[in-house]
Amino acid sequence: MDTAPPHEDPQALLARVFGFDSFRPGQAEVIGAVMAGRNTLAIMPTGGGKSLCYQIPALCLPGLTLVISPLIALMRDQVRALREAGVAAGALTSGNTEEETEDVFRAIDAGALKLLYMAPERLGTTGTIGLLRRARCSLIAVDEAHCVSQWGHDFRPDYLRIGDLRRALGVPLAAFTATADAETRAEIVDRLFDSAPPETFLRGFDRPNIRISFALKDRPRQQVMEFAAARRGQSGIVYCATRARTESLARALEEAGHNARAYHGGMDAAERRMVEELFQREDGLIVVATVAFGMGVDKPDIRWVLQADLPKSIESYYQEIGRAGRDGAPAEALTLYGPDDIRLRRAQVDEGLAPTERKEADHARLNALLGLAEATSCRRQILLGYFGEDSPPCGNCDLCTLPARLFNATTPVRKALSAVLRTGESFGAGHLIDILTGTATPKVRERGHDRLPTFAVGKDLSKARWQAVFRQMMGRDLLRPDPARHGALRMTDAARPVLRGESEVHLREDTVKAERARPAVAALVDDEDAPLLSALKAKRRALAEEARVPAYVIFADRTLIEMAQRRPETMDEMAQISGVGAAKLERYGALFLEVIAGAPTPAMHPARRKLAGGARAGLFDRLVEAQRGLERGPDGAGKYMCCTQTTLAHIAERRPATLEALSRVPGMGQAKLDRFGAAFLREITEAEGAER
Repeated sequence: MDTAPPHEDPQALLARVFGFDSFRPGQAEVIGAVMAGRNTLAIMPTGGGKSLCYQIPALCLPGLTLVISPLIALMRDQVRALREAGVAAGALTSGNTEEETEDVFRAIDAGALKLLYMAPERLGTTGTIGLLRRARCSLIAVDEAHCVSQWGHDFRPDYLRIGDLRRALGVPLAAFTATADAETRAEIVDRLFDSAPPETFLRGFDRPNIRISFALKDRPRQQVMEFAAARRGQSGIVYCATRARTESLARALEEAGHNARAYHGGMDAAERRMVEELFQREDGLIVVATVAFGMGVDKPDIRWVLQADLPKSIESYYQEIGRAGRDGAPAEALTLYGPDDIRLRRAQVDEGLAPTERKEADHARLNALLGLAEATSCRRQILLGYFGEDSPPCGNCDLCTLPARLFNATTPVRKALSAVLRTGESFGAGHLIDILTGTATPKVRERGHDRLPTFAVGKDLSKARWQAVFRQMMGRDLLRPDPARHGALRMTDAARPVLRGESEVHLREDTVKAERARPAVAALVDDEDAPLLSALKAKRRALAEEARVPAYVIFADRTLIEMAQRRPETMDEMAQISGVGAAKLERYGALFLEVIAGAPTPAMHPARRKLAGGARAGLFDRLVEAQRGLERGPDGAGKYMCCTQTTLAHIAERRPATLEALSRVPGMGQAKLDRFGAAFLREITEAEGAER
């Protein structure tokens, strides 16, 4: 295995080991900083040659270089490529065979290993620091460093151990990522370098060889099949949001004569490994993969990437399309999107356990991606602008080739904003569209929104076209879902000049007209109730994780659906929800009422809570009111006296018909009987009459 001779020039090493004549832009500067022992942060585009920036220093430096990476497939590919180039490299991952792991330990003990790849999860295992000290680790390289950031698109909590590891070993650290906005970069510095600024290299995000396009979903399976058919024989990746979708699309592609395989986290390690190896070895293979596990394969000649479902952010989008064209040759990226994708991504944010401010940031990031999807001019300008770069029109995106048709949408946008404000920024797009189109639903009538000045002012547009307008407004970040109010749309500062008539808004006419009524995916609840259902699921998930039980043990889906639809406001109303028995009402009722109300519910005496939901609860409340009026006697001047809540609960349960029977209730002495007896019997009689 190859180790660089002392003081071998990196340029010579590049040619001798890796076979390249020259460095790509930015590589030499980063390598120089790393070899000088300086802490380094490099943000370089996918395919920009980040791996060489730590592989070449690893060959020049004494001892071992530890490479921390989140993707098993990518680690295996890099180890395989390094060994082919004669470099002593190994990996310790959950995908290793026992023999592979033993080979790595033997190489470490012999002092022969130059690069050791490791997943961040392994940093928490006993003995890791001792192993690295024994191996004389002299450099830590962190790939996909954005994973350390809560604001990044692929946060991995195990990355938080890296800073501790750097301090324990006392060695320099070089961090690399392809996508990091200003917030993410700041947190990388804080987490990995103790806020001491590393030498930072920002090499740009542009991948000019990738042609980027977006299209609204319209028979999406057929769109995927047509795109793949036009590129038959080329290696490609189809990214999907769910495991089931990867399998169904892979089958459809195979039936159409393509060489296709599914890849997702539900497959066992051997199956995933087989797909990874096939993808490296075979030309023209299509892999249909989930984005959660991704295809972290270092394959240079992937000619196209198709995102069959909308990603969750621009960072995720950029990472996924960045798998294409890593060799610099022309490549293509197409993203399909539609209303169902947006609902799914919104629900994933709302159902997460992140704090409210993180959810707000994630909704803003999704808005930014919608802005890219609904762009009115060069997409690459918008994409690079998100990462802080200026760029002229690229000439290599669908909108540069065929400019979008625009219309002056200032009037409908102002109508929509007016509806948002006149309803107190408390409702989602579905309810607002009902108001604008003059649809007097029960919810519209109950809230008096059919009497608003904005009622029916937008009936010139269909509901489907209004949905496209609202989608584009969110893409312009004029409106943003409020996680604290179950997805109700609130106006941003950017919308105020439009509402005041100080600026105009032009939207895409083609996507508004393309939005036509079509069979929707069956939803569990109406759009208006979906954000609340997501919030209820998030609470259920948190309680289930705390109790270490399956989520359905807390409440079944149908119970949460009924809560979202009926929106109980009291414990009595909560007790009427199917699946909420006495024990669960006692344990969880107030917690879920707080989610629905958005505020803590008033405390309720345990004796009263046990009666919740039944006729006895109503009688209990009548007894409380009757007692309140007599606490100081009939004339209000007597000695203060009252019955305990437990006594009132006993009366509500027994319903005594006479003073003698009432006197036998625990806690009812003669003095209380004299003051409250007649009033209590009267309330019991009236309650029974009302029930009949």
